[in-house]
Amino acid sequence: MRPVSDRFLAAVRGSHRMVARARIVEPGQHGVDPDGIDIPILSGSTVLLDASADVRSTLDLVTDGAWWPSSASDPLTPYGNELHIRRGIVTSGSTVEWVSLGYYRIDTVEQDRGPDGPIRVTGRDRMASIVDARLTEPLQIPATTQVGDAVERLVLEVLPDAVIEWDDSTDTRPLGRSILVEEDRFAALRDIVTSYGKIAYWDHRGVLVIQTPPDPTQPVYVVDHGARGVLTRISRRLSRQNVYNAVVAIGEGADTATPVRAVAVDSHPLSPTRWDGPFGRVPRFYSSPLIANLDQAHAAARSILIRESGLPYSIEFGDRKSVV
Repeated sequence: MRPVSDRFLAAVRGSHRMVARARIVEPGQHGVDPDGIDIPILSGSTVLLDASADVRSTLDLVTDGAWWPSSASDPLTPYGNELHIRRGIVTSGSTVEWVSLGYYRIDTVEQDRGPDGPIRVTGRDRMASIVDARLTEPLQIPATTQVGDAVERLVLEVLPDAVIEWDDSTDTRPLGRSILVEEDRFAALRDIVTSYGKIAYWDHRGVLVIQTPPDPTQPVYVVDHGARGVLTRISRRLSRQNVYNAVVAIGEGADTATPVRAVAVDSHPLSPTRWDGPFGRVPRFYSSPLIANLDQAHAAARSILIRESGLPYSIEFGDRKSVV
C-alpha cells in the first residue's frame, strides 16, 4: 500500500476528480517527484500491474504530436529516458494529493498521423533492463558472497544508480553455494530471491524492493458502487490455470548427498482449493541449488504457495473519472 492520507482513501471510494501527470526524466532518479519535463496526457494514462509477470508494471499513454522526436537527443526518444507517472485526486478546491505510479523506460513511440497527430508511448518498469541485459560471458559468484552482494552485482552492472531495499536481514546471509550464471541475468536474480522466500519488484519510488510476499487476503482499498460510487463496470473470470495447492521446494547442488526438500500445502478447511478438497491435488515443483537447508526450503515453498494458491478468481472494473 502506498502512503496516502485518510482523505485520499475516503475520496477514492466514491465519485472524485482525478488528475494525472507524465514527466520525462533522465534514468537513475528515485523518489516520487523527480526532475524532468512534463508532457500532456491526451487520453488516460494506463498503468497495468501484473504480479506474476517478469516485468511487473507497464505503461501506455497518448501525448501531443508536437513531442515527436526529431533527433536522437530529443527527450521522447527510446534511448534510455524514462517516464515518471503520478496520479492525483483533487481533495478540496484545487488541492491535489499525488500518488506516484513509478518509472517506465520508454520502449516505443508511435504516431499514426504525422506530423501533428497524437503520439502513443509505451513503456515498462526498470526490470525490463535487467531482463534485456543477458550476459555476454559466464559469471561465477562464490559461495561466500552475501545474498545482498550477489543481487547488487546482477543489478548494478545494468543500473548503477539503483537503490535496493530488503525487508529483513536476508541480504547479509552467505549464499552457501557457488552460482554460475551463464546468460540469463534476470533468471539468476529471480532464483536468488525466490530461494529465500522473497519477491522482487520496482516500486513507485523507483526502488527495487525485495520482500516476503504480502498477505493476499488483505484488501488494498475499498470502492463503492451505485449513484455516488466510483464503480461503473465490472467483468469477472474464473480459471484453474496456474493455480496450485501445494509447492515442493527442493535444494540440490553438486555437493549435495541428500537433497533438502520441503512441502507447503493449502490445508485450510475453508479454502476452496484445499489439498484434499474437490479442487484436487495440484502440486508445483521448484528446484534451486541455492536452497541449502530445511528452513530455507520451507520459506521458498510458502512464498510460492502464497502467490499461486487460493480461489482462482480475477476481476476487472471500470470507474468514472476525469483527467486534466
